[in-house]
Amino acid sequence: MSVNGKKVLHIDRNNCYGGETASITPLEELYRRFNVIGPPEPMGRGREWNVDLIPKFLMANGQLVKMLLYTEVTRYIDFKVVDGSYVYKAGRIHKVPCTEEEAMVSDLMGMFEKRRFRKFLLFVLNFNEHDYKTHQDLDPKRMTMRELYRKFDLGPDVMAFIGHALALYRTDDYLDHPCLETINRIRLYCDSLSKYNKSPYLYPLYGLGELPQGFARLSALYGGIYMLSKPVDEILMEKGKVVGVKSEGEIAHCKQLICDPSYVPNQVKKVGQVIRVICILSHPIRNTNECTSCQIIIPQTQVNRKSDIYVCVVSCAHCVASDGKYIAIISTTVESENPESEILPALELLEPIDQKFVSVSDQYIPKHDGTKNQIFISRSYDATTHFETTCDDIRDIFQRMTGVPLDFKDMWCAASSMDKQDGE
Repeated sequence: MSVNGKKVLHIDRNNCYGGETASITPLEELYRRFNVIGPPEPMGRGREWNVDLIPKFLMANGQLVKMLLYTEVTRYIDFKVVDGSYVYKAGRIHKVPCTEEEAMVSDLMGMFEKRRFRKFLLFVLNFNEHDYKTHQDLDPKRMTMRELYRKFDLGPDVMAFIGHALALYRTDDYLDHPCLETINRIRLYCDSLSKYNKSPYLYPLYGLGELPQGFARLSALYGGIYMLSKPVDEILMEKGKVVGVKSEGEIAHCKQLICDPSYVPNQVKKVGQVIRVICILSHPIRNTNECTSCQIIIPQTQVNRKSDIYVCVVSCAHCVASDGKYIAIISTTVESENPESEILPALELLEPIDQKFVSVSDQYIPKHDGTKNQIFISRSYDATTHFETTCDDIRDIFQRMTGVPLDFKDMWCAASSMDKQDGE
């Protein structure tokens, strides 16, 4: 919004960047936040730790990376490729193949399944939505994904692998939707993987808290103001529209307001819960070739659930933990009255665990689109371990606020042109 010429004041009641997605440092602060006594033994210097409250990786060719590149926020942040991506099957984790050679020796599929999968993958990679010759006489806007799997004679195990490890769906609802979105999701995974050939994921050094800090710096270049540890006492309204925010006796006048659900609890509705478990480990995860970072997906069909379980692992390689220590964060959508029992398969993969911190968060969505009262509310973070759904929400909010689609490339070109004219 600052780059687009708006006057922006960002108020955050928290004392660190990122709100719900903050990276907590030092380590002692994490123990205090969860009311856990400790740490029980020295774990290096506390400032060596930057522990994310909500785990997310960046798709190397995804929306957030494009935003970072277009806006040049990358000048403030360094990234490292995540070592590997894994999927859970029959009680063990298996590496998601990165190359055709890995796919041919992978035990995720039998010999004949590999041939059918390769044929399917070639179809997806050659697919062009605007070139009907690549559609092989099917209509991607009408044919369901279940029907497309059937066309290539793919079995349930391969379907689960494709849908959850490549297309990154949380449930199997996608099977009865048009296949076009799934094809595009698989292409995004493959395009991201081709960037570095280790995994499709990136992670910022020093944790996810670097992302909001980088955007705050960019906003400041265009006149934006960021205030941490600033409470919001009241949202002021006149004639049904927002006109300002009151904080500690001061009033900041505004025409539009963007906020997360916690600031306007009467204007959102609860749609579920997410459980997240932060685990401190002294070892790499078994069967990952001692990766210093990885993602593990446990498809819901493997553990008789309706939604997947995710595990994100990072370590000192990303400057978020002391030497020899690992941070593994489990997340999934809550489906029962006993959320901790739902993530037992993931906990078993991580044993032994030095310390764990459990949180269950409510998920909210706005009751209205914000166009009447000019209060635009974001959705709560879901259980996915990538930023694609978050970026979809950002684009949606921007379009509702401005009436035009969010195009960082065009916006940044216009801003750079103005900068050049100002310099002249």
